[in-house]
Amino acid sequence: MRKLIYGMNLSLDGYIAAPGDDIAWGVPSDELFQFWSDQLRATDLSLYGRKLWQAMSSHWPTGDQRPDAGPAEIKFARRWRDMPKAVFSSTIDTVDWNTRLVTGDAVAEITRLKAEDGGPMDIGGATLAAATMRAGLIDEYVLATAPVLVGGGTPFFTALDNWVNLNLIETRTLPGGVILTRYETRR
Repeated sequence: MRKLIYGMNLSLDGYIAAPGDDIAWGVPSDELFQFWSDQLRATDLSLYGRKLWQAMSSHWPTGDQRPDAGPAEIKFARRWRDMPKAVFSSTIDTVDWNTRLVTGDAVAEITRLKAEDGGPMDIGGATLAAATMRAGLIDEYVLATAPVLVGGGTPFFTALDNWVNLNLIETRTLPGGVILTRYETRR
């Protein structure tokens, strides 16, 4: 059975984007880029909701060609471009960059993918992650918490029907005061 990991940058008050989908507050350090790049290298399949897919695919296919791109950004861009990906959406017709489009029941498809043999999968996008969270499919949560309060926007966590008990498996401080925490779901 594959492991499903949900991780993103978030504000101290729990948002992955401020109102208006503003993520300008979350400029990561080289160390944080390196962490996410290492996470991507250890992942077999990335799962995206439409909005996050559109944001990622508008930047990362050529992110390694930007004149201001550092070594960690260059590695991340190349890994992202080559990584097998699935996008869950009923509103877009095509995807590219080693990606397949899933238009059916996301929870059913992710449940099927988890049951397969293979390495870890990561999931991104608040709406998609919320559905899998409520279905009890997430095995690990990775939070890169920035020292900023944005006051609203898109929350990292969704409302749940039941508690989810977690075990802390890692915590460390990164430059800029970002606190990285990893939790596994206690089953």
